Amino acid sequence: MNNLTRPLWMRAGLSRLGSAATLCALVGCQSYERAPLNLPEHRSAFSSRLDNTEAIERFAERLAQQDEAVAERFDPTDGLTQAEGEVLALFYNADLRIARLDAGVALATFETAGLWEDPEFGFDGAEILSPAGPFEYGLTLSLTIPVSGRLGVEKDRAGAAYEADLRRIVDAEWRTRARVRSAWAVWSAASERLRLLREVVGQVERVASITDRLESAGELTRVEARLLRVELVETRADIAQADLDETSAKIRLLGLLGLSPDSSVELVPGFSGVRDGDVEMSVDRLIEANTLLAVRRAEYQVAEESLRLEIREQYPDITLGTGFGSEDGDDRLLLGLSIPIPVLNANRAGIAQARAKRDVARVAAETTFERLAQELALAQASFDAVRVQREAFERDLVPMLDEQSSEVERLADLGEVNTLILLETVTRRFEAKSRLLDLRLAELRATIEITRLLGPDESEPAAPVGPATDDDTASHTTARGEVSAEEASQ
Repeated sequence: MNNLTRPLWMRAGLSRLGSAATLCALVGCQSYERAPLNLPEHRSAFSSRLDNTEAIERFAERLAQQDEAVAERFDPTDGLTQAEGEVLALFYNADLRIARLDAGVALATFETAGLWEDPEFGFDGAEILSPAGPFEYGLTLSLTIPVSGRLGVEKDRAGAAYEADLRRIVDAEWRTRARVRSAWAVWSAASERLRLLREVVGQVERVASITDRLESAGELTRVEARLLRVELVETRADIAQADLDETSAKIRLLGLLGLSPDSSVELVPGFSGVRDGDVEMSVDRLIEANTLLAVRRAEYQVAEESLRLEIREQYPDITLGTGFGSEDGDDRLLLGLSIPIPVLNANRAGIAQARAKRDVARVAAETTFERLAQELALAQASFDAVRVQREAFERDLVPMLDEQSSEVERLADLGEVNTLILLETVTRRFEAKSRLLDLRLAELRATIEITRLLGPDESEPAAPVGPATDDDTASHTTARGEVSAEEASQ
């Protein structure tokens, strides 16, 4: 073969070799598919979430096996109770859906962590600008061998990061349940206050009718009669405000449940959850079971693994290379070896930053505990104070005003009417019952806060219990495998 024909032969061979290398590279690549955002379609699904509850019913059955406080049966056709509302929130709450998708990102990182780096293909060529000049070339293939053990540490760190995201889901689920209980109590109190005001309006209207008769008979002055009419107007205005408060509380509650504001589901009011006795107020229980502290512990573990990884990064990996080339018409076999020497850099900056971040994670966990301990003490003090007031109202004041109302009504039936005393009795009785309603609500919310701070009982699941948002996440968490991605993303 002369120098004129050799370059042409080499060019053809290298062209085929380059095509083969390109094909091999494309085999491992993924293709892109568009997934356009369709909000009108989501709006339709959002408005019809309770049209088909089969998936929620299955989810409720699984959840009830792990948590006795969860409703065993989900059936909104006879009205949605608080227990059923908690199940619905765990299934559809917007914040929980985002948290679970975030965990899917961490899971994808975990599943792909610790992989070897792709091999590198190289080509060098040179040709003297002369028809008789020889074509010189070199083909190389290099591969990095992770002898430092860095890949295993990367896998451990990704696992710790995924565990931290799971802890965040547990914390979000626990806080969502507390928020649903609190919002349900607020809406129930608003509904009850609206009912009381409507009852008061009826009583004030009765007093006003008596006032009109007494004024016509000259037994009541115009000034006294005007006071009664003013009270009636103010009470009717209070009803309009109370109706707005009840509607607003219901819309906020529906939002927590993941339902549209115009949902036609009937909510069943209730004040369940007030403690009959004291829950053991143990700091040890707070440390062991609080879901936010569990997140801080997981984040600290991520910081530990990050520091471990940065320290491992200072140890070198070996890069081996081999190839084939030609120079001056002679074919040659190429071999190469490279290994960095950790003398000048040695990843000192990465190690220092990771160590500092670990210190931040430690202090974050410690200060979180301090804050939670303070919140627990305040919640307990609030509960104790409110309980004393609520018991006094229930035991003394409200029964006293009920008796007063009965006596005034009896005197009115006998014709012995003092309209001002009757009106005062009606208004004081409503104020006492409204105050009692506020005390019950405050007691329940203090109970909910204490329960949230002390964390789930040992019998309750420590792993996320909500529906899966993708198949991968479902396979790595508890009680999530039977709900499809389509159901969970509705």
